[in-house]
Amino acid sequence: QELLAESGGGLVQTGGSLRLSCAASGRTWSNYAMGWFRQAPGKEREFVGGINWNGAKTFYADPVKGRFTISRDNAKNLVYLQMDNLKSEDTGLYSCAAARQYGNPDYIPINSYDYIYWGKGTQVTVSS
Repeated sequence: QELLAESGGGLVQTGGSLRLSCAASGRTWSNYAMGWFRQAPGKEREFVGGINWNGAKTFYADPVKGRFTISRDNAKNLVYLQMDNLKSEDTGLYSCAAARQYGNPDYIPINSYDYIYWGKGTQVTVSS
């Protein structure tokens, strides 16, 4: 059984928008910080952004800052990635991941090795 499942990917033109969803199941996800990562063909997986356990804090990688927004609904066990003004370099496989929320309630890890649960990803293709 998949614990994290992404949806919402697809093909969009430059300047367009997409909203990705990450559906979580099987445990109490409000105990976890959530992150979004992406991987383009031939490139390393990179951190896109993350959100702390209650949604009060978010952090974004510089390439997406001001264009992407992460939110979460703990009652529904959903995490969202709203992507606006998409560029061709945003193309890639987008995955959500969960990291334990330790003592610091604002903790948002940026390294993939800090995340212990991963979804399989959803493909986003931005055409110019």
